Amino acid sequence: MCNTCGCNITAGNEHLIQTDGALATTEDGKAAVTVLQNLLSANDHQALHNREHFDSHKVLAINLMSSPGSGKTALLEATLDGLRGEFNMAVIEGDLETENDAERIRNKGVTAIQIVTGTACHLDAHLVHQALHQLDLSNVDILFIENVGNLVCPASFDLGHHRNVTLLSTTEGDDKPAKYPVMFRAADVMLLSKIDLLPVLDDFDPARAEGCLRQLASPAPVLQLSARKQQGLDAWFDWLRQEVAAQRERVAQGQTARPAIQPDGARLHGHEHAPHHHHEHDHAVE
Repeated sequence: MCNTCGCNITAGNEHLIQTDGALATTEDGKAAVTVLQNLLSANDHQALHNREHFDSHKVLAINLMSSPGSGKTALLEATLDGLRGEFNMAVIEGDLETENDAERIRNKGVTAIQIVTGTACHLDAHLVHQALHQLDLSNVDILFIENVGNLVCPASFDLGHHRNVTLLSTTEGDDKPAKYPVMFRAADVMLLSKIDLLPVLDDFDPARAEGCLRQLASPAPVLQLSARKQQGLDAWFDWLRQEVAAQRERVAQGQTARPAIQPDGARLHGHEHAPHHHHEHDHAVE
């Protein structure tokens, strides 16, 4: 997690540790500038409310994660084009700086709310909550949250979303799941992106990439696609259709789905006995 780099503190939650903030002092009254576990607890509390908000509007919220340059925004553009007549979609964009990616989405005629995180290398539930004040979900079926490009921190923060989608580009190493297990254990589906480049990238083996994922005891499906060349998108669209249908059924039954809680994140959240196998995590709404 972020107990060394200090990025638990973001523009979304820093008010909690400022002078008059709820976490500014410990129980004995001493200053507590970096109260990591309390910040994580506050994040989970906000995430719960975000998820209740999504569920009340029957919205499926998806967290897109990957390293920088893996093609998250290009995938979103292709998805918005491919499913335009089928679903109403909106996007929350997270980047350190600029509104470049949000502008690309807006050019598709889709609402995109940009979150500029500054020095924070991930989104958190408070930042997403702030973005929701600018977003009308009344006619939205799918909300995509494009997280900051980073293969470490984003996997450990609940945003209030329902499913994690992790991209692995063919321009990266096929052993990335082994090197970044927390991120890839969090995946509900792993997308191998930029497969149109495989003919010129003889050092990337899709089978090895999937093998590294399976060694993490992850049952997540692996889908190969190219947004640029429109390859493999039908399987991705089918996965989204199934998830939208599942979300609607959950809401009708008064249930919800939570994203994967990873072992490292679970310990810092105080849930020592959280299960490592995460794909059966639908629960009744609290």
